[in-house]
Amino acid sequence: MNLLRFSYWLRGDRPELGPEQREKHALETARNRIFITGIMFGIGFLWIAGGLFNATVLKQGNEPDLTAGTDSKELKTERADIVDRNGILLATDLPTSSLYADARVIKDPVGAADHLLTVLPGLDRDTLIRHLGSQKAFVWIRRNLTPDQQYKVNALGIPGLNFQREERRVYPQGRLFSHVLGFTDIDNNGIAGAEREFDNDLRSNSGPLRLSLDIRVQHALRAEVSSAMEKFSAAGATGLVMDIYTGEVIGMISLPDFDPHRPGQGPTDARFNRATLGVYEQGSVFKLFNAAIALDTGTATLNSTYDATKPLRVARFTIHDFHGENRWLTVPEILAYSSNIGSARMAMDFGIETQKRYMKDFGFLDPSDVELPEVASPLLPNPWREINLMTISYGHGIAVTPLQLVNGIATITNGGIRRPSTILKQDGAPAGVRVISKKTSDDMRRLMRLVVTEGSGKKADIPGYFLGGKTGTADKLVNGRYVKNARMSTFVAAFPMQDPRYVVLVTLDGPQGTKETYGYATAGWVAAPAVGKVVTRIAPLLGIEPAYAKAPEIEQALRLDLRKEERKLASF
Repeated sequence: MNLLRFSYWLRGDRPELGPEQREKHALETARNRIFITGIMFGIGFLWIAGGLFNATVLKQGNEPDLTAGTDSKELKTERADIVDRNGILLATDLPTSSLYADARVIKDPVGAADHLLTVLPGLDRDTLIRHLGSQKAFVWIRRNLTPDQQYKVNALGIPGLNFQREERRVYPQGRLFSHVLGFTDIDNNGIAGAEREFDNDLRSNSGPLRLSLDIRVQHALRAEVSSAMEKFSAAGATGLVMDIYTGEVIGMISLPDFDPHRPGQGPTDARFNRATLGVYEQGSVFKLFNAAIALDTGTATLNSTYDATKPLRVARFTIHDFHGENRWLTVPEILAYSSNIGSARMAMDFGIETQKRYMKDFGFLDPSDVELPEVASPLLPNPWREINLMTISYGHGIAVTPLQLVNGIATITNGGIRRPSTILKQDGAPAGVRVISKKTSDDMRRLMRLVVTEGSGKKADIPGYFLGGKTGTADKLVNGRYVKNARMSTFVAAFPMQDPRYVVLVTLDGPQGTKETYGYATAGWVAAPAVGKVVTRIAPLLGIEPAYAKAPEIEQALRLDLRKEERKLASF
Protein backbone atom coordinates (compact mmCIF):
# COMPACT_ATOMS: atom_id res chain seq x y z
CA MET A 1 0.00 0.00 0.00
CA ASN A 2 2.84 2.43 0.82
CA LEU A 3 4.56 1.70 -2.51
CA LEU A 4 1.29 2.26 -4.32
CA ARG A 5 0.79 5.65 -2.65
CA PHE A 6 4.38 6.63 -3.45
CA SER A 7 3.81 5.82 -7.12
CA TYR A 8 0.64 7.95 -7.01
CA TRP A 9 2.72 10.84 -5.52
CA LEU A 10 5.33 10.56 -8.27
CA ARG A 11 2.59 10.90 -10.87
CA GLY A 12 0.82 13.59 -8.84
CA ASP A 13 -2.21 11.29 -8.57
CA ARG A 14 -4.49 11.23 -5.44
CA PRO A 15 -7.25 8.56 -5.89
CA GLU A 16 -9.03 9.55 -2.69
CA LEU A 17 -9.63 13.07 -4.02
CA GLY A 18 -12.41 14.19 -6.33
CA PRO A 19 -11.74 15.14 -9.95
CA GLU A 20 -11.40 18.90 -9.32
CA GLN A 21 -9.20 18.42 -6.24
CA ARG A 22 -6.94 15.98 -8.10
CA GLU A 23 -6.45 18.51 -10.96
CA LYS A 24 -5.57 21.28 -8.48
CA HIS A 25 -3.16 19.00 -6.65
CA ALA A 26 -1.45 17.99 -9.92
CA LEU A 27 -0.81 21.63 -10.86
CA GLU A 28 0.70 22.34 -7.43
CA THR A 29 2.95 19.30 -7.69
CA ALA A 30 4.20 20.37 -11.13
CA ARG A 31 5.10 23.82 -9.82
CA ASN A 32 7.05 22.29 -6.93
CA ARG A 33 8.97 20.02 -9.27
CA ILE A 34 9.88 22.94 -11.55
CA PHE A 35 11.09 24.93 -8.53
CA ILE A 36 13.21 22.04 -7.22
CA THR A 37 14.65 21.42 -10.69
CA GLY A 38 15.58 25.12 -10.98
CA ILE A 39 17.39 24.98 -7.64
CA MET A 40 19.36 21.93 -8.77
CA PHE A 41 20.39 23.66 -12.04
CA GLY A 42 21.48 26.75 -10.05
CA ILE A 43 23.62 24.67 -7.72
CA GLY A 44 25.22 22.95 -10.69
CA PHE A 45 25.97 26.26 -12.42
CA LEU A 46 27.59 27.68 -9.26
CA TRP A 47 29.71 24.54 -8.91
CA ILE A 48 30.95 24.81 -12.49
CA ALA A 49 31.63 28.57 -12.14
CA GLY A 50 33.56 27.95 -8.93
CA GLY A 51 35.72 25.39 -10.67
CA LEU A 52 36.49 27.77 -13.50
CA PHE A 53 37.38 30.58 -11.07
CA ASN A 54 39.73 28.28 -9.21
CA ALA A 55 41.40 27.08 -12.41
CA THR A 56 41.88 30.50 -14.01
CA VAL A 57 42.38 32.87 -11.06
CA LEU A 58 43.34 31.06 -7.90
CA LYS A 59 45.60 28.41 -9.37
CA GLN A 60 49.21 29.43 -10.12
CA GLY A 61 49.86 29.57 -13.86
CA ASN A 62 53.40 28.26 -13.70
CA GLU A 63 52.49 24.85 -12.31
CA PRO A 64 50.64 22.69 -14.84
CA ASP A 65 47.97 20.12 -14.09
CA LEU A 66 49.63 16.73 -13.80
CA THR A 67 48.51 14.14 -16.30
CA ALA A 68 49.45 10.60 -16.99
CA GLY A 69 52.16 10.06 -19.57
CA THR A 70 54.32 12.82 -21.05
CA ASP A 71 51.86 15.30 -22.52
CA SER A 72 53.28 18.77 -23.19
CA LYS A 73 51.58 21.66 -21.43
CA GLU A 74 51.98 25.29 -22.49
CA LEU A 75 53.10 28.11 -20.18
CA LYS A 76 52.18 31.53 -21.51
CA THR A 77 55.41 33.54 -21.29
CA GLU A 78 55.62 35.07 -24.76
CA ARG A 79 57.15 38.51 -25.28
CA ALA A 80 57.02 40.78 -28.29
CA ASP A 81 60.04 41.01 -30.55
CA ILE A 82 62.56 43.85 -30.33
CA VAL A 83 63.88 45.22 -33.62
CA ASP A 84 66.32 47.93 -34.67
CA ARG A 85 65.25 51.11 -36.48
CA ASN A 86 65.26 49.25 -39.82
CA GLY A 87 63.28 46.25 -38.55
CA ILE A 88 66.23 43.88 -38.05
CA LEU A 89 65.44 41.34 -35.32
CA LEU A 90 67.32 41.91 -32.06
CA ALA A 91 65.32 39.81 -29.56
CA THR A 92 62.60 37.20 -29.99
CA ASP A 93 61.01 34.16 -28.36
CA LEU A 94 61.54 30.55 -29.38
CA PRO A 95 59.33 27.67 -28.15
CA THR A 96 61.04 25.23 -25.82
CA SER A 97 60.10 22.43 -23.44
CA SER A 98 60.86 22.17 -19.74
CA LEU A 99 60.94 18.99 -17.68
CA TYR A 100 59.03 18.62 -14.43
CA ALA A 101 57.98 15.68 -12.28
CA ASP A 102 55.02 14.55 -10.19
CA ALA A 103 57.11 13.00 -7.42
CA ARG A 104 54.06 11.16 -6.08
CA VAL A 105 54.20 8.90 -9.14
CA ILE A 106 57.94 8.22 -8.96
CA LYS A 107 58.35 4.75 -7.41
CA ASP A 108 62.14 4.53 -7.52
CA PRO A 109 63.69 8.04 -7.07
CA VAL A 110 67.26 6.73 -7.12
CA GLY A 111 66.79 4.66 -10.28
CA ALA A 112 64.89 7.45 -12.00
CA ALA A 113 67.63 9.93 -11.10
CA ASP A 114 70.38 7.70 -12.45
CA HIS A 115 68.52 7.21 -15.71
CA LEU A 116 67.95 10.98 -16.07
CA LEU A 117 71.64 11.66 -15.49
CA THR A 118 72.51 9.64 -18.58
CA VAL A 119 70.58 12.22 -20.62
CA LEU A 120 71.09 15.35 -18.48
CA PRO A 121 74.54 14.89 -16.92
CA GLY A 122 74.66 18.49 -15.66
CA LEU A 123 72.07 17.80 -12.96
CA ASP A 124 73.21 17.34 -9.36
CA ARG A 125 72.48 13.73 -8.38
CA ASP A 126 71.76 14.33 -4.67
CA THR A 127 69.43 17.23 -5.41
CA LEU A 128 67.68 15.26 -8.13
CA ILE A 129 67.09 12.25 -5.85
CA ARG A 130 65.75 14.59 -3.15
CA HIS A 131 63.32 16.21 -5.57
CA LEU A 132 62.11 12.96 -7.08
CA GLY A 133 61.56 11.49 -3.62
CA SER A 134 59.81 14.55 -2.18
CA GLN A 135 56.27 13.30 -2.88
CA LYS A 136 55.43 16.77 -4.19
CA ALA A 137 52.93 17.11 -6.99
CA PHE A 138 55.22 19.47 -8.93
CA VAL A 139 59.01 19.85 -9.01
CA TRP A 140 61.10 21.38 -11.80
CA ILE A 141 63.84 19.13 -13.14
CA ARG A 142 65.36 21.16 -16.01
CA ARG A 143 64.10 24.23 -17.87
CA ASN A 144 64.50 24.87 -21.58
CA LEU A 145 65.54 21.50 -22.95
CA THR A 146 66.84 21.08 -26.46
CA PRO A 147 64.65 18.97 -28.78
CA ASP A 148 67.25 16.19 -28.60
CA GLN A 149 67.20 16.25 -24.80
CA GLN A 150 63.43 16.13 -24.75
CA TYR A 151 63.40 13.15 -27.11
CA LYS A 152 65.92 11.23 -25.00
CA VAL A 153 64.11 11.93 -21.72
CA ASN A 154 60.84 10.87 -23.28
CA ALA A 155 62.49 7.66 -24.50
CA LEU A 156 63.38 6.74 -20.90
CA GLY A 157 59.68 6.05 -20.31
CA ILE A 158 59.75 7.06 -16.62
CA PRO A 159 56.21 7.56 -15.25
CA GLY A 160 55.74 10.92 -13.51
CA LEU A 161 57.99 12.88 -15.84
CA ASN A 162 56.18 15.51 -17.92
CA PHE A 163 57.03 18.36 -20.28
CA GLN A 164 55.72 21.88 -20.28
CA ARG A 165 55.90 24.15 -23.32
CA GLU A 166 57.54 27.52 -22.61
CA GLU A 167 59.14 30.39 -24.49
CA ARG A 168 62.86 31.13 -24.32
CA ARG A 169 64.23 34.61 -25.08
CA VAL A 170 66.97 34.60 -27.69
CA TYR A 171 69.18 37.37 -29.05
CA PRO A 172 70.18 36.73 -32.67
CA GLN A 173 72.90 39.42 -32.58
CA GLY A 174 74.63 37.94 -29.53
CA ARG A 175 76.66 40.49 -27.55
CA LEU A 176 76.20 43.34 -30.01
CA PHE A 177 73.31 45.02 -28.16
CA SER A 178 73.77 43.40 -24.75
CA HIS A 179 73.71 46.57 -22.61
CA VAL A 180 70.85 48.18 -24.53
CA LEU A 181 68.63 45.10 -24.69
CA GLY A 182 69.50 43.67 -21.28
CA PHE A 183 68.13 40.18 -20.66
CA THR A 184 65.32 38.15 -19.07
CA ASP A 185 65.23 35.53 -16.35
CA ILE A 186 64.28 31.90 -16.89
CA ASP A 187 60.59 32.81 -16.63
CA ASN A 188 60.98 35.46 -19.36
CA ASN A 189 60.69 38.41 -16.98
CA GLY A 190 62.71 41.47 -18.00
CA ILE A 191 65.71 41.88 -15.69
CA ALA A 192 67.86 44.58 -17.28
CA GLY A 193 68.04 47.04 -20.16
CA ALA A 194 65.11 47.57 -22.53
CA GLU A 195 63.77 44.13 -21.55
CA ARG A 196 63.16 45.47 -18.06
CA GLU A 197 62.20 49.05 -18.98
CA PHE A 198 59.51 47.90 -21.42
CA ASP A 199 58.59 44.64 -19.68
CA ASN A 200 54.84 45.36 -19.56
CA ASP A 201 54.73 46.54 -23.17
CA LEU A 202 56.62 43.48 -24.37
CA ARG A 203 54.32 41.19 -22.42
CA SER A 204 51.25 42.75 -24.01
CA ASN A 205 52.66 41.43 -27.30
CA SER A 206 50.94 44.18 -29.25
CA GLY A 207 53.73 44.36 -31.82
CA PRO A 208 57.52 44.63 -32.03
CA LEU A 209 59.36 47.24 -29.99
CA ARG A 210 61.32 49.37 -32.47
CA LEU A 211 64.53 50.87 -31.12
CA SER A 212 66.39 53.88 -32.50
CA LEU A 213 69.64 51.93 -32.84
CA ASP A 214 70.99 50.90 -36.23
CA ILE A 215 72.63 47.47 -36.42
CA ARG A 216 75.01 48.66 -39.16
CA VAL A 217 76.26 51.56 -37.05
CA GLN A 218 76.44 49.31 -33.99
CA HIS A 219 78.70 46.83 -35.81
CA ALA A 220 81.07 49.56 -36.98
CA LEU A 221 81.11 51.31 -33.60
CA ARG A 222 81.87 48.12 -31.67
CA ALA A 223 84.60 47.10 -34.07
CA GLU A 224 86.49 50.41 -33.83
CA VAL A 225 86.00 50.91 -30.08
CA SER A 226 87.08 47.32 -29.41
CA SER A 227 90.13 47.79 -31.64
CA ALA A 228 91.18 50.96 -29.79
CA MET A 229 90.60 49.33 -26.42
CA GLU A 230 92.84 46.41 -27.37
CA LYS A 231 95.49 48.56 -29.03
CA PHE A 232 95.95 50.77 -25.97
CA SER A 233 95.38 48.04 -23.35
CA ALA A 234 92.42 49.91 -21.81
CA ALA A 235 90.38 48.39 -18.99
CA GLY A 236 87.12 49.38 -20.66
CA ALA A 237 85.63 51.59 -23.34
CA THR A 238 82.48 53.39 -24.39
CA GLY A 239 81.14 54.36 -27.81
CA LEU A 240 78.07 56.43 -28.69
CA VAL A 241 76.44 57.81 -31.82
CA MET A 242 73.46 60.20 -31.53
CA ASP A 243 71.22 62.02 -33.99
CA ILE A 244 71.60 65.64 -32.89
CA TYR A 245 68.10 66.70 -33.99
CA THR A 246 66.02 63.87 -32.53
CA GLY A 247 68.09 62.74 -29.55
CA GLU A 248 67.96 59.19 -30.91
CA VAL A 249 70.80 56.92 -29.86
CA ILE A 250 71.95 55.31 -33.11
CA GLY A 251 74.77 53.31 -31.54
CA MET A 252 75.72 52.46 -27.94
CA ILE A 253 78.67 50.29 -26.94
CA SER A 254 80.04 49.48 -23.50
CA LEU A 255 83.08 47.21 -23.20
CA PRO A 256 83.58 44.67 -21.82
CA ASP A 257 80.15 43.35 -22.74
CA PHE A 258 78.37 40.05 -22.08
CA ASP A 259 76.36 37.27 -23.69
CA PRO A 260 72.68 38.05 -22.90
CA HIS A 261 71.91 34.31 -23.03
CA ARG A 262 74.38 33.77 -20.14
CA PRO A 263 74.61 37.14 -18.35
CA GLY A 264 76.17 35.67 -15.22
CA GLN A 265 79.28 34.55 -17.05
CA GLY A 266 82.25 36.71 -17.96
CA PRO A 267 84.01 39.54 -16.08
CA THR A 268 82.29 40.94 -12.99
CA ASP A 269 81.95 44.42 -14.53
CA ALA A 270 80.73 43.18 -17.92
CA ARG A 271 77.08 43.98 -17.19
CA PHE A 272 77.95 47.55 -16.15
CA ASN A 273 76.75 49.95 -18.85
CA ARG A 274 79.50 52.56 -18.95
CA ALA A 275 77.49 54.77 -21.31
CA THR A 276 74.62 55.37 -18.86
CA LEU A 277 75.90 54.18 -15.47
CA GLY A 278 79.52 55.31 -15.67
CA VAL A 279 79.87 58.75 -14.07
CA TYR A 280 83.16 60.39 -15.02
CA GLU A 281 84.88 63.73 -14.97
CA GLN A 282 85.03 64.59 -18.67
CA GLY A 283 88.07 66.83 -18.59
CA SER A 284 88.66 69.46 -21.27
CA VAL A 285 85.53 68.53 -23.24
CA PHE A 286 83.71 70.76 -20.75
CA LYS A 287 85.59 73.77 -22.11
CA LEU A 288 83.07 73.70 -24.94
CA PHE A 289 80.19 74.27 -22.54
CA ASN A 290 82.18 76.91 -20.69
CA ALA A 291 82.79 78.83 -23.92
CA ALA A 292 79.14 78.43 -24.95
CA ILE A 293 77.99 79.98 -21.66
CA ALA A 294 80.38 82.92 -22.03
CA LEU A 295 79.34 83.59 -25.62
CA ASP A 296 75.63 83.13 -24.93
CA THR A 297 75.59 85.46 -21.91
CA GLY A 298 77.66 88.08 -23.71
CA THR A 299 80.48 88.05 -21.16
CA ALA A 300 82.79 87.10 -24.03
CA THR A 301 83.05 87.29 -27.80
CA LEU A 302 85.25 85.34 -30.15
CA ASN A 303 87.73 88.22 -29.96
CA SER A 304 87.86 88.40 -26.15
CA THR A 305 91.28 87.77 -24.58
CA TYR A 306 92.26 86.30 -21.21
CA ASP A 307 95.49 86.34 -19.25
CA ALA A 308 97.16 82.93 -19.37
CA THR A 309 100.69 84.21 -18.77
CA LYS A 310 101.12 82.27 -15.54
CA PRO A 311 99.33 79.71 -13.32
CA LEU A 312 96.19 80.88 -11.55
CA ARG A 313 96.27 80.63 -7.76
CA VAL A 314 93.03 80.38 -5.76
CA ALA A 315 93.51 79.89 -2.00
CA ARG A 316 95.55 76.68 -1.67
CA PHE A 317 94.83 75.60 -5.27
CA THR A 318 96.89 76.33 -8.38
CA ILE A 319 95.50 75.97 -11.90
CA HIS A 320 98.07 75.09 -14.60
CA ASP A 321 97.99 74.54 -18.36
CA PHE A 322 99.27 71.22 -19.65
CA HIS A 323 101.28 72.89 -22.40
CA GLY A 324 101.18 76.57 -21.46
CA GLU A 325 101.38 79.34 -24.07
CA ASN A 326 102.30 81.77 -21.27
CA ARG A 327 100.53 84.72 -22.86
CA TRP A 328 97.11 86.28 -23.32
CA LEU A 329 94.80 84.02 -25.32
CA THR A 330 91.67 84.64 -27.40
CA VAL A 331 88.58 82.47 -26.98
CA PRO A 332 89.47 80.37 -30.07
CA GLU A 333 92.99 79.90 -28.74
CA ILE A 334 91.69 78.81 -25.33
CA LEU A 335 89.82 76.00 -27.10
CA ALA A 336 92.57 75.15 -29.57
CA TYR A 337 95.33 75.11 -26.94
CA SER A 338 92.95 73.66 -24.34
CA SER A 339 93.90 76.25 -21.72
CA ASN A 340 92.69 75.57 -18.18
CA ILE A 341 93.77 79.03 -17.06
CA GLY A 342 91.90 80.80 -19.84
CA SER A 343 88.76 78.71 -19.24
CA ALA A 344 88.82 79.46 -15.51
CA ARG A 345 89.15 83.20 -16.11
CA MET A 346 86.32 83.04 -18.64
CA ALA A 347 84.07 81.36 -16.03
CA MET A 348 84.90 84.00 -13.42
CA ASP A 349 83.28 86.60 -15.64
CA PHE A 350 79.85 84.94 -15.70
CA GLY A 351 79.86 83.51 -12.16
CA ILE A 352 78.54 80.58 -10.15
CA GLU A 353 74.79 81.08 -10.51
CA THR A 354 74.99 81.42 -14.28
CA GLN A 355 77.17 78.33 -14.49
CA LYS A 356 74.71 76.30 -12.40
CA ARG A 357 71.75 77.45 -14.49
CA TYR A 358 73.36 76.47 -17.77
CA MET A 359 74.66 73.18 -16.36
CA LYS A 360 71.07 72.32 -15.46
CA ASP A 361 69.77 73.40 -18.87
CA PHE A 362 72.37 71.21 -20.57
CA GLY A 363 71.08 68.28 -18.48
CA PHE A 364 74.15 67.83 -16.27
CA LEU A 365 72.52 68.24 -12.85
CA ASP A 366 69.97 65.42 -13.20
CA PRO A 367 70.06 61.80 -14.36
CA SER A 368 69.64 61.19 -18.09
CA ASP A 369 66.06 60.78 -19.29
CA VAL A 370 66.89 57.84 -21.59
CA GLU A 371 64.52 54.86 -21.38
CA LEU A 372 66.84 52.47 -19.54
CA PRO A 373 66.77 51.42 -15.88
CA GLU A 374 70.57 51.59 -15.63
CA VAL A 375 70.97 55.36 -15.30
CA ALA A 376 73.29 57.07 -12.80
CA SER A 377 73.01 60.47 -11.14
CA PRO A 378 75.77 63.03 -11.77
CA LEU A 379 78.30 63.90 -9.07
CA LEU A 380 78.09 67.60 -8.19
CA PRO A 381 79.95 69.93 -5.84
CA ASN A 382 78.23 70.79 -2.59
CA PRO A 383 78.69 73.57 -1.71
CA TRP A 384 79.32 75.08 -5.16
CA ARG A 385 82.17 77.48 -4.44
CA GLU A 386 84.41 79.72 -6.51
CA ILE A 387 87.04 77.02 -6.90
CA ASN A 388 84.31 74.71 -8.26
CA LEU A 389 83.28 77.40 -10.73
CA MET A 390 86.84 77.41 -12.06
CA THR A 391 87.53 73.69 -12.14
CA ILE A 392 84.16 72.86 -13.74
CA SER A 393 85.09 75.26 -16.55
CA TYR A 394 87.67 72.68 -17.68
CA GLY A 395 85.82 69.53 -16.67
CA HIS A 396 86.93 68.75 -13.12
CA GLY A 397 84.76 68.78 -10.02
CA ILE A 398 81.65 67.57 -11.86
CA ALA A 399 81.07 64.05 -13.19
CA VAL A 400 78.44 63.01 -15.73
CA THR A 401 77.77 59.98 -17.92
CA PRO A 402 79.01 59.72 -21.52
CA LEU A 403 75.39 59.77 -22.72
CA GLN A 404 74.78 63.07 -20.92
CA LEU A 405 77.92 64.49 -22.51
CA VAL A 406 76.83 63.42 -26.00
CA ASN A 407 73.39 64.96 -25.46
CA GLY A 408 75.06 68.21 -24.37
CA ILE A 409 77.21 68.29 -27.52
CA ALA A 410 74.08 67.65 -29.61
CA THR A 411 72.50 70.69 -27.95
CA ILE A 412 75.52 72.88 -28.72
CA THR A 413 75.65 71.89 -32.39
CA ASN A 414 71.97 71.53 -33.42
CA GLY A 415 71.11 75.21 -33.06
CA GLY A 416 70.85 75.25 -29.26
CA ILE A 417 67.81 73.01 -28.57
CA ARG A 418 68.06 70.28 -25.95
CA ARG A 419 65.95 67.19 -26.60
CA PRO A 420 65.70 64.07 -24.44
CA SER A 421 68.01 61.17 -25.21
CA THR A 422 66.02 58.18 -26.43
CA ILE A 423 66.56 54.59 -27.54
CA LEU A 424 63.16 54.52 -29.30
CA LYS A 425 62.77 55.32 -32.98
CA GLN A 426 61.23 58.78 -33.44
CA ASP A 427 59.00 60.15 -36.15
CA GLY A 428 60.65 63.53 -36.58
CA ALA A 429 62.24 65.76 -33.98
CA PRO A 430 60.39 65.91 -30.64
CA ALA A 431 59.79 69.19 -28.83
CA GLY A 432 62.83 70.53 -27.04
CA VAL A 433 63.97 73.41 -24.85
CA ARG A 434 66.25 76.19 -26.05
CA VAL A 435 69.49 76.37 -24.07
CA ILE A 436 71.70 78.64 -26.19
CA SER A 437 70.97 80.91 -29.15
CA LYS A 438 71.41 79.82 -32.74
CA LYS A 439 74.23 82.36 -33.12
CA THR A 440 76.07 80.85 -30.16
CA SER A 441 75.56 77.40 -31.68
CA ASP A 442 76.99 78.59 -35.01
CA ASP A 443 80.04 80.06 -33.24
CA MET A 444 80.59 76.86 -31.28
CA ARG A 445 80.57 74.78 -34.46
CA ARG A 446 83.38 76.94 -35.83
CA LEU A 447 85.31 76.61 -32.57
CA MET A 448 84.89 72.84 -32.60
CA ARG A 449 86.12 72.65 -36.17
CA LEU A 450 89.16 74.71 -35.17
CA VAL A 451 90.09 72.14 -32.49
CA VAL A 452 90.25 69.44 -35.18
CA THR A 453 92.10 71.45 -37.82
CA GLU A 454 94.52 73.32 -35.53
CA GLY A 455 94.31 71.79 -32.08
CA SER A 456 94.35 68.58 -30.11
CA GLY A 457 91.82 66.76 -32.30
CA LYS A 458 93.88 66.67 -35.50
CA LYS A 459 94.06 62.88 -35.58
CA ALA A 460 90.27 62.71 -35.97
CA ASP A 461 90.20 64.82 -39.14
CA ILE A 462 88.64 62.92 -42.06
CA PRO A 463 88.74 64.63 -45.49
CA GLY A 464 85.30 65.57 -46.76
CA TYR A 465 83.42 65.13 -43.46
CA PHE A 466 84.52 68.27 -41.57
CA LEU A 467 84.51 66.91 -38.04
CA GLY A 468 84.50 69.32 -35.13
CA GLY A 469 85.07 68.20 -31.56
CA LYS A 470 87.08 68.33 -28.39
CA THR A 471 89.51 66.13 -26.49
CA GLY A 472 89.17 65.47 -22.80
CA THR A 473 91.64 63.67 -20.56
CA ALA A 474 90.76 63.41 -16.88
CA ASP A 475 92.21 61.58 -13.91
CA LYS A 476 90.09 58.60 -12.94
CA LEU A 477 87.95 58.78 -9.82
CA VAL A 478 87.56 55.61 -7.73
CA ASN A 479 85.56 55.80 -4.49
CA GLY A 480 85.89 59.57 -4.49
CA ARG A 481 89.68 59.57 -4.91
CA TYR A 482 91.88 60.20 -7.92
CA VAL A 483 93.93 57.19 -9.02
CA LYS A 484 97.52 57.97 -9.95
CA ASN A 485 98.48 57.23 -13.56
CA ALA A 486 94.89 56.24 -14.41
CA ARG A 487 92.90 58.38 -16.81
CA MET A 488 89.72 58.58 -18.84
CA SER A 489 90.51 59.68 -22.39
CA THR A 490 87.57 61.01 -24.40
CA PHE A 491 87.05 62.50 -27.81
CA VAL A 492 83.61 63.70 -28.85
CA ALA A 493 82.81 65.14 -32.28
CA ALA A 494 79.93 66.23 -34.47
CA PHE A 495 79.86 65.97 -38.24
CA PRO A 496 79.65 67.43 -40.82
CA MET A 497 80.15 70.80 -39.13
CA GLN A 498 78.69 72.86 -41.98
CA ASP A 499 75.39 70.99 -41.43
CA PRO A 500 75.85 68.71 -38.40
CA ARG A 501 73.78 65.54 -38.17
CA TYR A 502 75.43 63.18 -35.69
CA VAL A 503 77.59 63.20 -32.56
CA VAL A 504 80.18 60.45 -32.02
CA LEU A 505 81.98 59.71 -28.75
CA VAL A 506 84.76 57.31 -27.84
CA THR A 507 86.04 56.99 -24.27
CA LEU A 508 88.89 54.70 -23.20
CA ASP A 509 89.23 53.76 -19.54
CA GLY A 510 92.87 53.60 -18.45
CA PRO A 511 94.59 53.46 -21.87
CA GLN A 512 98.33 52.89 -22.06
CA GLY A 513 100.68 54.74 -24.40
CA THR A 514 102.52 52.88 -27.14
CA LYS A 515 105.65 53.40 -29.20
CA GLU A 516 103.45 54.78 -31.96
CA THR A 517 102.03 57.45 -29.59
CA TYR A 518 105.47 58.20 -28.05
CA GLY A 519 104.14 56.94 -24.73
CA TYR A 520 101.17 59.35 -24.68
CA ALA A 521 97.75 57.99 -23.72
CA THR A 522 95.86 61.28 -23.80
CA ALA A 523 92.66 61.68 -25.79
CA GLY A 524 94.24 63.29 -28.85
CA TRP A 525 96.41 60.22 -29.33
CA VAL A 526 94.10 57.34 -28.39
CA ALA A 527 90.43 58.42 -28.68
CA ALA A 528 90.47 60.96 -31.53
CA PRO A 529 91.74 58.48 -34.17
CA ALA A 530 89.03 55.99 -33.16
CA VAL A 531 86.30 58.60 -33.69
CA GLY A 532 87.71 59.38 -37.13
CA LYS A 533 87.60 55.70 -38.07
CA VAL A 534 84.03 55.37 -36.81
CA VAL A 535 82.91 58.33 -38.91
CA THR A 536 84.64 56.91 -42.00
CA ARG A 537 82.63 53.72 -41.63
CA ILE A 538 79.21 55.01 -40.59
CA ALA A 539 78.85 58.19 -42.68
CA PRO A 540 78.13 56.28 -45.94
CA LEU A 541 75.67 54.03 -44.07
CA LEU A 542 73.82 57.10 -42.82
CA GLY A 543 73.63 58.68 -46.25
CA ILE A 544 76.27 61.38 -45.71
CA GLU A 545 78.59 61.78 -48.68
CA PRO A 546 82.00 63.45 -48.39
CA ALA A 547 81.92 67.01 -49.74
CA TYR A 548 85.25 67.02 -51.55
CA ALA A 549 84.20 69.43 -54.30
CA LYS A 550 83.02 72.13 -51.92
CA ALA A 551 85.76 71.64 -49.36
CA PRO A 552 87.51 75.03 -49.85
CA GLU A 553 84.36 77.11 -49.43
CA ILE A 554 83.15 75.01 -46.49
CA GLU A 555 86.48 75.41 -44.72
CA GLN A 556 86.40 79.13 -45.38
CA ALA A 557 82.93 79.42 -43.86
CA LEU A 558 84.02 77.50 -40.75
CA ARG A 559 87.43 79.11 -40.45
CA LEU A 560 88.61 80.95 -37.32
CA ASP A 561 92.07 82.50 -37.37
CA LEU A 562 94.57 82.03 -34.56
CA ARG A 563 97.40 84.43 -33.75
CA LYS A 564 100.16 84.39 -36.35
CA GLU A 565 102.80 83.82 -33.68
CA GLU A 566 101.19 80.54 -32.60
CA ARG A 567 103.55 77.68 -31.89
CA LYS A 568 103.06 74.11 -32.98
CA LEU A 569 100.06 72.73 -31.11
CA ALA A 570 100.54 69.66 -28.97
CA SER A 571 97.93 66.91 -29.16
CA PHE A 572 96.74 66.33 -25.63
